[in-house]
Amino acid sequence: MSTSAPLPPPASPLVPDPAASPRGPFVLLNDEPVAESGADLLGVGRAARQLAGLLVASRASTPFTLAVDAGWGMGKSSLMRLVDAELAHAPEVHTVWYNAWTSQGADALEGLIKSVLMRFDRRVLRRALQRISERRALLRAVRAVTTVAAGPLGAAGLVDELWKTLSVNSQARNEMRGAIGELVQEWSQTDDFRPRRLLVVFIDDLDRCPEETVLAVCEAVKVYLDVPGLEFVIGCDRSALAPNGLLRDLSPAASAFMEKIFQTSYRIPVADQQGVRAYIDWCARTVGIDQLLDERLTTMLAERSARNPRRIKRLVNGFVLEATLNPMWDDFAPEAVLRTLLLQYFYPDFYRMVAGAAGAAGAAGAAGSGAGDVIAEFRTYREVRRLLRTPDPIPVADLPTVTRFLREHDLPEQDADGRDATLSRLERQLPSGFPEMVRDQEFTSLIDGLVALPRSEELLRRLREGAELPAVVEPEPAAYVQSLPTRAQPPAGAYGGMSPGAYGAMPAGAYGAMSPGAYGAVPAGRAAAPRADVAPLRYARILWVDDHPRNNESMANAFRAAGAVVRIAEDSAAADAALAVERPTLIVSDIERDGNPREGLEHLARLRRDGRYDGPFVFYAGRVTPERSAVAEELGAHLTSSGPEVERLVLRAAEAERPLP
Repeated sequence: MSTSAPLPPPASPLVPDPAASPRGPFVLLNDEPVAESGADLLGVGRAARQLAGLLVASRASTPFTLAVDAGWGMGKSSLMRLVDAELAHAPEVHTVWYNAWTSQGADALEGLIKSVLMRFDRRVLRRALQRISERRALLRAVRAVTTVAAGPLGAAGLVDELWKTLSVNSQARNEMRGAIGELVQEWSQTDDFRPRRLLVVFIDDLDRCPEETVLAVCEAVKVYLDVPGLEFVIGCDRSALAPNGLLRDLSPAASAFMEKIFQTSYRIPVADQQGVRAYIDWCARTVGIDQLLDERLTTMLAERSARNPRRIKRLVNGFVLEATLNPMWDDFAPEAVLRTLLLQYFYPDFYRMVAGAAGAAGAAGAAGSGAGDVIAEFRTYREVRRLLRTPDPIPVADLPTVTRFLREHDLPEQDADGRDATLSRLERQLPSGFPEMVRDQEFTSLIDGLVALPRSEELLRRLREGAELPAVVEPEPAAYVQSLPTRAQPPAGAYGGMSPGAYGAMPAGAYGAMSPGAYGAVPAGRAAAPRADVAPLRYARILWVDDHPRNNESMANAFRAAGAVVRIAEDSAAADAALAVERPTLIVSDIERDGNPREGLEHLARLRRDGRYDGPFVFYAGRVTPERSAVAEELGAHLTSSGPEVERLVLRAAEAERPLP
């Protein structure tokens, strides 16, 4: 009887096999704040120790509020957690952590006050309740006495009874600060404790909350908890809480009140070059891509991320997910993934032209054969620019390149006004960012490295043909972005609470922000948001003109799902016929169609000239050039290559059509 060795067990999908893949195993980074000094990679620990020392030394100066001020992803929570850890070693210093983002509106006031009260001893809470009940002849107070006398209560029960007693009516609320002050004084100044006890209250994520929550938290801090023995450390972006930020509707008196909340601020500095590079090296080693980052890529990652730790983590995790889950990369080296994501993240407009030429924005629409390969066009432009800027005669060997490139962009071979004029006219035909990008050494190095990779032609072909890649990474929105503003008084340069740059945070095709009822809470003093059962685009009638309508299918369907009526026209004649039947709220159009690279522009010019349509018009094109932008502006139209920008403009048009309440 023959025997054979047993078959090896099948490989588990949860156990990476390094031999089976040249790019693994990889891991993901979490986004949790640093909570102990051993995990401090950006030197925040020193600042945390000094801040903790200042808080402890300032016991006699209480009450006061310190703001830990920084933008999105810059380490506010990490610094506060490290300060909290340092305070654990200080004698008779106690801490409370309150995340404002977990509360809504007026509940935040109750939640914060209760969180503070829960930190006191039961005997102190019981005595405070007894004092209040003896001082007042209110039904609520009688109930509190009965409850206390009936048997022992835990801290939570005592806090609930205190809150009910202190918030029963306006008179009781007027006495709340004094009652809490007496409670804190008893807790902090007994003979048993030297030095005086101190309670430090950490409040995080205040700048991520709606206006109503922000005001409730500030009311709790300044009106009811502003008593000796308490210190508040609030993590927020101070610019978000300014009158031009989240709290744009505040009266002058309310603005002055907000200014009084913070006695002082500590602005977290941006990490120095050495520190952020060390952080990038740690991230790369942790996830397993340290061999892929050369000097230039590391420099780009540091500088283009504004040395923001969260942005760096997002990019590193994005690489891991792409390399691990997207089968497109099976045929390419890991460096191809990394360089593509760097291009996508830091140069989204250029990436849209590279990967969107056959995608959502339709054909790239440039004149000549260079339209389909924007990377080749850019690299040729860089060489032609160099030749046109040199004072020496153009070498004979290079003349065909210059001549061909000029012809492809409908320019004469020579300009009577000289080379500078030729270059200026050429740049008006090229994508708007080319002159700036050609001077960006990190960008040119990134492009050259991408082209030099093995099988780069196949990679670029797949990108041009709309390969399955993640949506373009847009800038992060301001953390305080919330709901639509009052229609009659939109904030300057913003719509829906978002600046034009911040609105790009909605990934193309991810239209959840327009789902019915998704507007969120509306701060006090604002116009009410649409009811949850009303589609936000119900008043929008969109005419979409494009000879490749399938390219826009997902966005058009998203508009329909949000309540809009979307009609498609594949040429100018069909658009004219649709206009003869009904006037749309807005027209979205491509530029190049019917073999004419300017048909969209010329069609709108005819509509304006004949008085057939004078409403909002958006050109959605893969290629934005200075010349196209100038013509669109003259015609009173928007020109964009960004899907989120189209969504913003559709929202604006729909809001303008919504009947006044």
